[in-house]
This record gives sequence, structure tokens and C-alpha cells, in this order.
Amino acid sequence: MSLWRTKSIEDSIADSLEKGHSLKRTLGTWDLMIMGVAVAVGAGIFSVGAKAAGSYAGPSVTLAFLLAAFTCALAIMCYAEFASAVPVAGSAYTFTYATLGELLAWIIGWDLILEMLTAAAVIAKYWGIYLSTVFDLAGWDVPSTINVVGLNVSWGAFVIVAIFTTLLVLGTQLSARVASVFTIIKVAIVVFVIVAGAFYIKLENYTPFIPESVPTPQGEGDVWMQSLFSFMTGAAPAQYGLFGLLAGASLVFFAFIGFDVVATSAEEVKNPQKTLPRGIFAGLAIVTVLYIGVSLVLTGMVPYTVLADDPNASLATAFVSVGAGWAAQIISVGILVGLTTVIMVLLLGLSRVLFAMSRDGLLPRWLSVTSDKRRTPARIQIISGLAVALIAGLTDVGVLEEMINIGTLSAFVLVSIAVVVLRKTRPDLPRAFKVPFSPFLPILSAVLCVWLMLNLTTLTWARFGVWLVIGFAVYFLYGRRHSVLGLKLKAAKVEAAKVEAAKVEAARLEAARVDAATAAVVSDGSDSSR
Repeated sequence: MSLWRTKSIEDSIADSLEKGHSLKRTLGTWDLMIMGVAVAVGAGIFSVGAKAAGSYAGPSVTLAFLLAAFTCALAIMCYAEFASAVPVAGSAYTFTYATLGELLAWIIGWDLILEMLTAAAVIAKYWGIYLSTVFDLAGWDVPSTINVVGLNVSWGAFVIVAIFTTLLVLGTQLSARVASVFTIIKVAIVVFVIVAGAFYIKLENYTPFIPESVPTPQGEGDVWMQSLFSFMTGAAPAQYGLFGLLAGASLVFFAFIGFDVVATSAEEVKNPQKTLPRGIFAGLAIVTVLYIGVSLVLTGMVPYTVLADDPNASLATAFVSVGAGWAAQIISVGILVGLTTVIMVLLLGLSRVLFAMSRDGLLPRWLSVTSDKRRTPARIQIISGLAVALIAGLTDVGVLEEMINIGTLSAFVLVSIAVVVLRKTRPDLPRAFKVPFSPFLPILSAVLCVWLMLNLTTLTWARFGVWLVIGFAVYFLYGRRHSVLGLKLKAAKVEAAKVEAAKVEAARLEAARVDAATAAVVSDGSDSSR
């Protein structure tokens, strides 16, 4: 059976209607916009920009955010075109299956699992830590971990994951409504912080806008911690300058990972052809404005060197430096509220990718069973929540952070390429939204995403390689043999062989009948001549 077999769009849409394996369409434009903002505006808005400014880009971190947002917008246009043409759960996995074949679809699905599983675990871990910080501000001494049979367990991670797993099992729309409340609160906090910080801006802090490149201190681990591009070209590891700006863009791209997650909910969206593009782009616009606002305030309040000197630099660092420590308390609350909704959306996205892969037989089919009443994949949702809680509660998730970016970017690359392929193979397919200037913009999207991937560390690439090896093992040992599409093609081949054999047998019998008739005629003629 071919590794490159594709699943037709008609089959994908038909499968979304399969009884016992289908989802309920309840989400509108507002829900999708809130979902995008909910997952993208988390702790990162208060910390990622500070780290990128201090360690990589200086004041030009604003340009890093713009470059990351532009790259994300190009990829999201590709997602929007696909989602409007194939409104089925699974996001990049489903889109790749329809265009580039089963093996690549499996790889990208496996990458999406990596992205969402690690992101949900990282965020849940930090949620527990920031919950303890908020308790400290209130004067309550509540540790972030408890000792259970000799293990330090992050109890907060278990609690928040359990709450949102329960809500998602009860219904996607209910979860979306809860997320809306938290999202409005955290956007209000971010806007307040931007306005308050603007009063402390000093224009001289923006100079030099792109600091001169300087080599990083040599030491153990440099090979692993430098970007793959620097490793391949032999360039010495460096901070700042143009390459620092690009490395900063690779780091802050983490801020925009949520929008591919939104596309995983396509099967639960009302009128998806129009609703999905509107909701995704509205969310991206809001997030970009908020991140640029925060980065301008951050680098305007203090010199970037202050951020570089603090290993745990955040927006709070800037406020404390200018004597506005009160803002740090508000920021801590904002982080906690921000992280809350991120966890929910990532748990939703993870379960929907697993749901799509399970329904296609690449993972056990029993996982994709949905309830008759709520039409939610309760089994997968509970298993996903349990996996996230165990990783977040029991392990050091710090090593996983860059794995999130490489999983997202690899998905973006394949979706960008797949749009061009689908335009060629199915020009007749109705599309409510089309990427303009195709194939130029989709190809540019793929190139920019590859470039950002090359600016991730060699250690991240090594870990990514290990993850892919595990994925190949699972596919060839289980997925390929149980693929619904593969079994259908095999059954069709067997049926075709039976039909062909029946035709051959019919032809043989007909030939035998003709031969017998001819022999009879010849025999009768011989008898008459006598």
C-alpha cells in the first residue's frame, strides 16, 4: 500500500457526519476570535518579549514581533483557505492528508501532538507557580508543590487541567463561554499595563534600535545552544545585530502558536466557510496590536541591558526598575488569568487532532467515539488531560519550551505547500477564502517558517529528531496497517480482483460454450455429408 495515498476531501467531509464519530457545530466568529486571543495572550506577553529584547534583539524586539506576526499571518491565510474548503477537525493533519499523502499527514499530526501536548504541560506548570505567587501577594503561604510518595507534585497543574478537561467533556460551547470571560479580563489588564507603562517611556532607551552584534561568552554547550543555521554555516554564536533580531523573531513566534489550534475546531464551527477566516484574522489582529504595544513600552521604560542582566526578565522587571513595583502585582494576576484560557484552548486542540487521527484509524478507532448527547470526544479529552497533568505535575517542563515552536513551524510549512498543491489538483473546489497572490505568498510563508526553524537551537532539532523516530515507529507498527483509507483501498483492490476474476471466468466459460457450439456444428455437418 502506498505511503502517499491521499484521502479525498469528499471522504473527509463524509466522515465528519459519521454517527458516533462526529462533533456538534456550535461556535461562531466571536468564539473563534476569543479562542485565538485566549491561547496567544498568556504569560508570554509579559515575559517572552523581555527575554527576546534582553538576550537577542534589544529595542528591535518590536520588529521581531512584526516579523513573527507577518509570518504567522501568511501561514494563517493558508489555514483559512483550507479550513473554508475542508471544514473538518484535525487542522494541518487533515489538510496534509488531502494533498500530500498519509505519511506526511501522520508526521504533521505527530508534530501537532508534540506542539499542543508540550505547550499545555508547560503552561499548566507555570499556572501552578503563578497561583502561588498570587497567594503570596495576598499574604497566604501556599507552596506550589506538595510531596507525594517522595515526588514533588505541582498540585496547581493537576487542578486547572482537571477543571478544563471536565468543561470540554461537557461541551465546547460551554468552555468557549468560560474562556470569553477570562479573555476579556486579561485583555483589560494588558491594556492597563500598556497605558500605565507609557508614562515611564524614555526615548533614549530606543537607541541603538538594533544593537551591534557581540559574540556570546564561550562555554560548554555552545554547540547545542546556538541556532542550527549558525552551526551549519560555522558562524560564531552571537547576540544582537541582524541575526539576533531573527533569532528573537524565532523566540517570540511562541506568542502566535494559538491560531493553528483554532483551525482544529473547524468541525465545530457554524458556517465555517465564512466564520473561520473572520474569527482567525480578527484574533490575530488583536494579538499583534497587544504584543507590539507591550514591546514598545517594555523597551522604552528601561535600557535593554537591564533586561539582559536579569535571567528572569519580564515586564515586571521594567516596572520595578522605574520604581513602580505596584504594577508587578497586577502583572502577576494578569499572568494567572492569561494562562488559564491558554490551557483550555490547547487541551481542545490536542484532543481534536487525536480525534481526527483516531477516526482515520491511524490511532485506535475507539478513541474517537463521541457521546450521543454532547457530541464531544470524552475518551480522548480525558486521556489528553491526564497526559498533560502528569507531564506538568511531575516533570521539569523547561526543556520542552522550544519544542513547541518547532512543532508549530513544521505544520505551517506543510500547510503552506499543501495550499499550492490543492490549487493544482482541485481547482474546482469551492473556496470561501483564497490566499492572494498564490503561489507566491504560500511559498514565501513556507520559506519564512523554515528560516525561523533554522534559528532554533541544535538541541531542539536533536530532540525533534528523536520525536520523529518514535512517530515513524508508531506509524509503521500500527497506523499504516489500521488506516481506514488503506483498508478501504485494500478492500477495493480485493473486490476489483474478484470482479476481474469473475470476468475472466465468464470469458472462459463463454469461450468454452462457443467452442462446444462450434464443435457441435462441425459434428452435425460431418454427419450430413455422409
